[in-house]
Amino acid sequence: MSEPLALLPLAAAAGGGTLGNYEAQQLVAAGLTLLQRCAPLVRALSGRRSAILLPASPAFLTALAASDGRGAVLVNPLASPLEIATQLREANVGAVFTVTPLAGRLDGDVPRVLLDDAPRTARYVDAATTRDVDLGRHHGLSIEGKRDVPGSDEEAAIVFTSAMAGRPLGAVVSHRNLIANARSTMVAAANTADDHVLALLPFAHLFGLTVTGTAPLLAGARVTTMDRFNPVRAVELIAGQGITEVVGVPTVFRALLAALERRGGGVGDLRLCICGGAPLPRELQDRWFDVTRVELRQGYGLTEAAPVCLFNRVDRANVRGALGVPFPGVEVTVREPGAGAAALTPERPAGSSGEICVRGENVFAGYLSGGEHGLAVRDGWLYTGDGGTMNADGTVTFEGVLKRMFTRNGFNIYPEEIRRAVLELAGVTAVAVRAIPEPAREHDIGLTVTGAVTADEVRAWCARRLSGYKQPTEIAVAALDASAAGAG
Repeated sequence: MSEPLALLPLAAAAGGGTLGNYEAQQLVAAGLTLLQRCAPLVRALSGRRSAILLPASPAFLTALAASDGRGAVLVNPLASPLEIATQLREANVGAVFTVTPLAGRLDGDVPRVLLDDAPRTARYVDAATTRDVDLGRHHGLSIEGKRDVPGSDEEAAIVFTSAMAGRPLGAVVSHRNLIANARSTMVAAANTADDHVLALLPFAHLFGLTVTGTAPLLAGARVTTMDRFNPVRAVELIAGQGITEVVGVPTVFRALLAALERRGGGVGDLRLCICGGAPLPRELQDRWFDVTRVELRQGYGLTEAAPVCLFNRVDRANVRGALGVPFPGVEVTVREPGAGAAALTPERPAGSSGEICVRGENVFAGYLSGGEHGLAVRDGWLYTGDGGTMNADGTVTFEGVLKRMFTRNGFNIYPEEIRRAVLELAGVTAVAVRAIPEPAREHDIGLTVTGAVTADEVRAWCARRLSGYKQPTEIAVAALDASAAGAG
């Protein structure tokens, strides 16, 4: 029998922490009880994966536990119905854990478990069955096992990402990947049972799940979630609820800073602020410290590394403008860019730019399919597609993106994905996608479309087919010239 604490939900429960108003053990026990008491769910999941379509909430941990160690597709709540259906089909999903406000995005015949009232009750719904399941009456959860056991190599989560070629790829991360990275986070962030973490990022994003969810729970800490980010409410929590740690993307910290400046007053017990997901401007770090007297520490990671690779860890002086030093248990080098290379490329000397490459237990096993279009792993080294420079002090400085993408509000935007989606609109013959610099959101999205369509038609098409954060800001339509229009 495998070690129980080699599975992510059980390891999180064993830490003794709380998520929202519930003990992590109670949330995990509810998920395991759901499997025991709902035979239709067990049949739906037989030989198939699960999916989780939830905001950051206590129910997320219940859903992970009810996935019973199988790979769970972590679906961004901002995804469009078409994107969701595509992910469920490609990952062979048998049932989706969700809540009523999000369930309308699912195809009608997809089995789903509504966790609106978790961990007390759940409702299973499929084409033939509706069953309410009592999750609250059980014998509790007794977990015994070695706390330091490596995570299992079984699938834990699938996250669709890396759409450089136009189609998002399902990156498969194991329990080993996620548990190793969460333990490294505990060390680098000095998490303890005394911490109270404010989780402002979606758990469908591994940055949110690992740094604001799993790691604090492993340490026995308290985690407070927000279904929807509200900077005014977040600042109230920071000032009055004993929050010790806040994690976000640059857009989040800009909003928090504006709210703090309007509100005035202090930041209570806040000791640690972590920023990642997109390049962090130095001026924002400086302003944040001037207002809060707490350093804003930058980190770096990516889904395929489960996710964190570099961080300005708390036992070192914060180096503003740098991504930080390698995470515990993670090796980082800067190498000759690997695009088109068949073998491991040479390491670059300190002070020279190249491609950031990482190796460690956090590096993923591969993609569900289409790996030739994703990020490469050579001799255990993951080529990240990001440029950087290794500095003499061991920190790494970000030098721009080498792969075909940019960021918006901390989310990755892949121009080829948007271009292909718009090309499917009848009447469109050509599409160009561009990044529009926008300091508050990193970038906005601009489209130049050629064809017999209007900007409103393009906008409506994108709204139906693409996630909320992929929606274009500017659309310019160039009509077909007469010769091209008559050629067909």
